[in-house]
Amino acid sequence: MKKKLLLIALMVVMPFNIYAYSNKIIVGGDTIGIEVHSNGVYVVGFYDVINKSIAKNAGFKIGDIIIKINDKKIDDINSLNKMIEEDKEYTFTVLRENKEKDIKFKLEKEDNLIKTGLYVKDQINGIGTLSYIDPETRIFGSLGHEIFESSSMTKFNIKDGVIYKAEVKSIKKSTNGTAGEKQADYDKNSSAGSINKNEQNGIFGKYLNELPDNEKFEVATKSEVKKGAAYIKTVINKDEVDTFDINIISIDEGNTVKNILFEIVDEELLEKTGGVIQGMSGSPIIQNNKIIGVVNYVILNETNKGYGVFITTMLEEGDKLVN
Repeated sequence: MKKKLLLIALMVVMPFNIYAYSNKIIVGGDTIGIEVHSNGVYVVGFYDVINKSIAKNAGFKIGDIIIKINDKKIDDINSLNKMIEEDKEYTFTVLRENKEKDIKFKLEKEDNLIKTGLYVKDQINGIGTLSYIDPETRIFGSLGHEIFESSSMTKFNIKDGVIYKAEVKSIKKSTNGTAGEKQADYDKNSSAGSINKNEQNGIFGKYLNELPDNEKFEVATKSEVKKGAAYIKTVINKDEVDTFDINIISIDEGNTVKNILFEIVDEELLEKTGGVIQGMSGSPIIQNNKIIGVVNYVILNETNKGYGVFITTMLEEGDKLVN
């Protein structure tokens, strides 16, 4: 019987390079804190007001993005709260499946407070791994996959964001069926760069700090990626970037983001993490002294295995910030 694979998200050298990215890039592996702010306010749940689900009954759906109230732009929760000061009818404009929809909505007062019946969010925080920095453009990439809004499982529509230096405090190990995670702290006074894009193959932005003295590696073309030995660079203790052996099982040039299927063979990493864990997303993959890709998914029922996206795919996406 063919085994079903369960997946969970964890961020070209040519004679004449037609892209703006450099042939040699600064390779990451460092753990980073990630904070992204939404372009509008997400509806993530409902609560009753005067024993009624007033928001759900009005026509709101989880995943709606509130972008205007009475034709006035809503940037964040603070601007939303300033608009709803009376228990009267408002026209909420939401973005749903990339189309605008107006919802007429009468707010209610309960316990002398104006209530919407909506649970909302305007930012997401998390942990990932810095993949690379282009030393010429200062464009960085991370994660190797998009950031999702968890209640609707849709791509988070970002306005902007920040990356921070982070330190791993502990590891929750993966077990077959459950992905583990890095547990890390980051200091909001130690911002390292601004996030400008959240795309299917990673998050991208501008590195603003002094460039780290990490080793630079040549960029491998897709055709240079081979089955066999390779290694990843990631952090499992504080802020120390280490290297861990993997074996590349297969390569799929036709897939959008799951290009490199690999298994972890490093006994130390398997002992400490149980395999691929959340927070490892973005860890660079090195083969034959070139960066070939970035870790981006774990296979849930075989956590010693995961996927990576080609580094050229990420670099080409990041390159759009320059062009």
